[in-house]
Amino acid sequence: MSPAKVRSIFRQLRAANPSPQSELLYRSPFELLVAVILSAQATDKSVNLATRELFRKARTPQAMCKLGLAGLKRYIRTIGLYNTKARNILAACKLLLERYGGEVPRERAALEALPGVGRKTANVVLNVAFGQATLAVDTHVFRVANRTGLARASSPRAVEDELLRVIPAQFMQHAHHWLILHGRYICKARVPDCPRCPIARWCEYPHKTPP
Repeated sequence: MSPAKVRSIFRQLRAANPSPQSELLYRSPFELLVAVILSAQATDKSVNLATRELFRKARTPQAMCKLGLAGLKRYIRTIGLYNTKARNILAACKLLLERYGGEVPRERAALEALPGVGRKTANVVLNVAFGQATLAVDTHVFRVANRTGLARASSPRAVEDELLRVIPAQFMQHAHHWLILHGRYICKARVPDCPRCPIARWCEYPHKTPP
């Protein structure tokens, strides 16, 4: 895709939503970290329903550890893979207390060393909690990038690298939110809503849905 098209796409996404926000509910970097760990293979809505009660009880690593494994599971059992996620969250909390005084680190390597935290989760925390110009590639971003022609690649990391290369710096702070929300509500997996798409004129998808 040409640089001019890329700029036009992100100008339009910015015009439609100047300050996009995560749909996960949180009040601190720690709560965001927990919510993003829980969101793997789960919807933001289901995570928010669980964390609404969980965060009333445990808003810090110390409080989360005090809950214990059985206590934590009671709050998140409606979320897929909750057994593994509960173990990872508690192990991450212990490391946060041991190594970082209970604070969430701002460095990628430190974040990715926490149980349950991969590159995508680290990118979300770095971007949303700490304002870094990172780009998290989830299934929505991966689909939108390949479908539109913004970045065509067969792996999330390759898509991330290509998007980082082609997206102008002025759009990087909010780029992954724009793409996630676009994939969630417009460029949907089964049937994209091309007639409502604000970037359809620049999109290179050859099978656009008719009005």
